Amino acid sequence: MTDHNKQLRQSTLTTVRGNTVTYKELPFFGDCRDVDDFQKLNRVGEGTYGVVYRVKDTRTKQIVALKKIRMERETDGMPISSLREISILKRMRHPNIVNVTDVAVGSKLESIFLVMEYCEQDLGTLLDMVPTPYTTSEVKCLMLQLLRGLEHCHSQSIIHRDLKMSNLLLTSTGLLKIADFGLARTVSLPSKPMTPNVVTLWYRAPELLFGEATYTTAVDLWSAGCILGELMQHRPLLPGNTEQSELNLIVKLLGTPNEHIWPGFSKLPLAKSLILPKQNYNNIKVVFPRYSENTTQLLAGLLTYNPRTRLTVKQALAHPYFTESPRAQDPSMLPTYPEIRNYTEKEISRRAHDDERKKRIVHAGDGIDGDSSHMFGTQYKKRKV
Repeated sequence: MTDHNKQLRQSTLTTVRGNTVTYKELPFFGDCRDVDDFQKLNRVGEGTYGVVYRVKDTRTKQIVALKKIRMERETDGMPISSLREISILKRMRHPNIVNVTDVAVGSKLESIFLVMEYCEQDLGTLLDMVPTPYTTSEVKCLMLQLLRGLEHCHSQSIIHRDLKMSNLLLTSTGLLKIADFGLARTVSLPSKPMTPNVVTLWYRAPELLFGEATYTTAVDLWSAGCILGELMQHRPLLPGNTEQSELNLIVKLLGTPNEHIWPGFSKLPLAKSLILPKQNYNNIKVVFPRYSENTTQLLAGLLTYNPRTRLTVKQALAHPYFTESPRAQDPSMLPTYPEIRNYTEKEISRRAHDDERKKRIVHAGDGIDGDSSHMFGTQYKKRKV
């Protein structure tokens, strides 16, 4: 190990925002790769705690992802959130969870990177930019993979706390991978208080919106329900702009919560301060009228107010939704798309210009050809959450 890597390792293991972190807590850290081993190709995204690049490993010649840990606000070493992410991902070995292979460092002490397997797509970008909705079989394929990855997380006592479409990656062979564990936490029994200000707003469970600090893995199942609804209708299910508007959308879909359906609701920290509209009915079947009973039951089971009666990941996987016809598509048979995330800003601008030109040529109402004019245009910057 170089002197620089020894210095980095010592800094990382001893000073983390004033918290002492021992080597025993990070037995995986080992020798760090040099970031110069990787040739940067393009930026593909930004997670909760860092920017992600598509790079070429000059040693192996493989294309991998390099996530730069966000350090701007840190003066005393590596953020504890980043250490948690590394620790959690190094423990995870599952086909439906993104694999971290190495830690790399740059010339500066604060230049720290995670080396991860590269996935060609993320579901958020695909949903925004591809006009054709997923079929029922394809939705089942994606949900099965999501729930299997989530089952592995929960079996390790890990709450992801930021499940959303853009954190679900898709490989060219149809494998779904849960990514971005920057907000993930290990849960303990009894539950200890944690911040409720987690999970991107559109996917945030009602107990978090009402300020509950002793929540469980059930918050991930609510997010999974939002993802299922989004896949079904090909647009975000609950796209609120504020906590209040998010709650209003939830109430519009599920009805107004009360002590009968959610015992203990009135004692939640923000239950009395937030104003809820009066709505007596669950409207899931109204919003999704053409779907089977099993489909709407699974969605309702995931989108249940009371986290104690919300479906667990095991219950969701065993739901008859997955065994009724049509069955889940094989991942290898999922449709493939261009690697949209890899286009440069210049290419995106050019394609958007071309799309506008095509839109003037294609007559309105010409079906899928007309709709595809949005592929690189107005929908590109739609997903801002």
